[in-house]
Amino acid sequence: MAQLFAGTSGWAYPSWRPDFYPEKLAQKKFLSYYATKLNTVEVNFTFRQLVKETTVQNWMQESPAHFKFGIKAHQVITHIKRLKGTQDFVPRFLQTIEPLAATGKLGPVLFQLPPNLKADAPLLKDFLATMPRTVPTAFEFRHDSWFSDATWDVLRSCNAALCVAETESLTTPDVATAPFVYYRFRKPTYSGDERTSMIDRVRQHLAEGRDVFAYFKHEETAAGAVYAVDLLGEVSKK
Repeated sequence: MAQLFAGTSGWAYPSWRPDFYPEKLAQKKFLSYYATKLNTVEVNFTFRQLVKETTVQNWMQESPAHFKFGIKAHQVITHIKRLKGTQDFVPRFLQTIEPLAATGKLGPVLFQLPPNLKADAPLLKDFLATMPRTVPTAFEFRHDSWFSDATWDVLRSCNAALCVAETESLTTPDVATAPFVYYRFRKPTYSGDERTSMIDRVRQHLAEGRDVFAYFKHEETAAGAVYAVDLLGEVSKK
């Protein structure tokens, strides 16, 4: 049965007290508390540094068995090498998150491409050929030249998801290309109508058998975390 995983991009925000975290909760207990309310988190600091094994072990100990960690791919892959010549670095990066995969806690790995990287279907296809099929992957394209059937075809051929990102400057077409879908809801606020549309889209994907990973923007306020809690609650209603 398809499942909704909803959360935020990060969790270590003291400013979320008291609207999400209890006022006196110690910061070292944030993840374990977060995991009682939400069932996934998108880890962004892996974009700039390789995560340590001890850190991953702590994450696993502080979260329940069903919890998933979405991982943002390292900038060496996406921004420095720009998907070319990554055969040596990709295995090194994946090795750092292998414990999550081994315990069933690895969510999708998000490859967020630079805004100035224009569409190149052969490049995308060649890169995906180097990725293990056991690793769920999602791609966030930030140049609108990627939004075409050629891109969708490459993603579908490798069971890779299109990251549907909603930002103030660019909104990705809502196209399903994998057995799961990946949303990044980046607006600071959402109207009632926008949230209703969000719920309807998620329910449609679940009805069609696709898991949904939905991540709200982290802000100094707890609004994103509250949106994620509400989304889980609303979608679970009959």
